This record gives sequence, C-alpha cells and structure tokens, in this order.
Amino acid sequence: MKRALIYAAATCVALTGTHAWADNDDDDNGFGLAGLLSAKNKEDLPPVILSAGMPLSDAPWTLESGTYYEFEIQGDGSQELALIGSEFFRAIWVDEIVVEGLEIRPLGLDSIEFDEAGEMEIGFIAIKPGSYYLKVPGSTGDTQRLEITIQ
Repeated sequence: MKRALIYAAATCVALTGTHAWADNDDDDNGFGLAGLLSAKNKEDLPPVILSAGMPLSDAPWTLESGTYYEFEIQGDGSQELALIGSEFFRAIWVDEIVVEGLEIRPLGLDSIEFDEAGEMEIGFIAIKPGSYYLKVPGSTGDTQRLEITIQ
C-alpha cells in the first residue's frame, strides 16, 4: 500500500511538475459557477411597481423551471402596500433578497410589505411548474395582480 501511494505521488510530480497536494494560490480554475447559479442561466425580469392605483406589471411572467431570475420591487411610498403570493413563494427557491445593500437569505417567504418608498431585489430559481400570482392583498382589480406561469 505504501509503495502504491509513493508511486502515485511520484507519477503526479512527473506528469505535472508539481506536487499534487501543493496549495495553489490561484483559485480561478477557469470553470466558473456550475449549473443553476451560472451566469448563462440567469434572466432579469421587469420590475414590480407598488404604487397606489398603478398596475403591478405590464405583462404576465412566463418562467422556465430551473432558471435563475432576478427582479426588483419598487415602492413609491404613495400608500402602505404589500404583495402576497404564498403559493408562488413555495414554488421557487429564494436565493437572496437585497434591501439597501443588505443581503437576506430566507428559508421562505409568505408576503412582502412596503411601509414607505424603497426598493428590494429578489433572486430566485423557479422550481415547481404551475400557475401562480403575486397580488396586493384585498384588491380585486386585474392590474393589482401579476400572473406567473412556471413551465
């Protein structure tokens, strides 16, 4: 066994010119992030606007399961407004929520509320196919509801 380890180490040194166990200070191996979190798998969505009497979005969202998305929620402070959509939040994996440079990595969400003007950005991976929504609670108008389909 000992001879096999010595032989393997000597072979690595002979083939690479360095010790296989030596630390490499250059951590960039050129591969980048893999899979779901890679830059090639990321899409930006249009912002959701929270403003009294204004539509949340211009059009419904159609998302692809397994794709990483980012979107901003912009509240103008015209009224205390919230967004609910627990079914949607359970159909995605929330990577992070960024508020004024602070990154929050929650285990889950149920709703979001703006008491004053501000912005937040949410990064997530769409997981479970289906039809979902985000809406202003208590509202009945179509403009206060964002239809979301995950394919």
